[in-house]
Amino acid sequence: MDLTQLEMFRAVAEEGSISAAAQRVHRVPSNLTTRIRQLEADLGVELFIREKLRLRLSPAGWNFLDYARRILDLVDEARLAVSGQEPQGGFSLGSLESTAAVRIPALLAAYHQHFPKVELDLSTGPSGTMIEGVLDGRLAAAFVDGPVLHPALEGMPVFEEEMVVIAPSSHPPILNAGQVNGESIYAFRANCSYRKHFERWFSSDGSTPGKIFEMESYHGMLACVSAGAGLALMPRSMLESMPGSSNVSVWPLCEQFSHLNTWLIWRQGVKPRNLVAMIELLQAGTVQ
Repeated sequence: MDLTQLEMFRAVAEEGSISAAAQRVHRVPSNLTTRIRQLEADLGVELFIREKLRLRLSPAGWNFLDYARRILDLVDEARLAVSGQEPQGGFSLGSLESTAAVRIPALLAAYHQHFPKVELDLSTGPSGTMIEGVLDGRLAAAFVDGPVLHPALEGMPVFEEEMVVIAPSSHPPILNAGQVNGESIYAFRANCSYRKHFERWFSSDGSTPGKIFEMESYHGMLACVSAGAGLALMPRSMLESMPGSSNVSVWPLCEQFSHLNTWLIWRQGVKPRNLVAMIELLQAGTVQ
């Protein structure tokens, strides 16, 4: 087993075909086929399920892909460390939508100013989607609702968010979940940590929300609540950044549910130089 085989294996796994992977690593398809067969013989397992036009990872292949990515990332990190080069190349970063909109623009601007050779690619989505992206190697790191208790991940808290319930401006006071039992709510998809937090708030008071309308943006939630159609939960910082925030009533949660921490997470033991540079900016405290 050598690094070239690992690079070829990763390319085939991510592209799903020998021909596409060959173009990516600048090799002829027959060479990739031979080297992948040699790797499987060395490991004693089949890494792919071979179909007519595509290759699908076998269960063993999925497991090995995680190790291959970690090894190759560490090799890249080692090369940069010994060469003394400044951070450069691709850096795939994930983030909660609210964090991307309110908390990290100044961080990203400072990062670009300090490290112009880095090609930053930002994706946004619910915490569950971002965590999956880090675990499967699509993202080098992500800002998510934390703490994240997963043996394959590590991270650090970076922001604290006050969570508030928003309601139509004419809505009676909301002091506990029992007062809104059965009311409709607007939220992101089921793997959103903020949605789960909202549902736990209801449950803690022996209550349940009514119909849950899944939305794709906070702006959509705010518009629906402003129109008098239900409730939503969001960070106060996000609410205050949006036009129309004065058109709804705002209600803080009880102490147990009032605050959530946003974490920056990455794969256990894998901290490429690009990520280290971002952590150092955060720890410097100049972009809060």
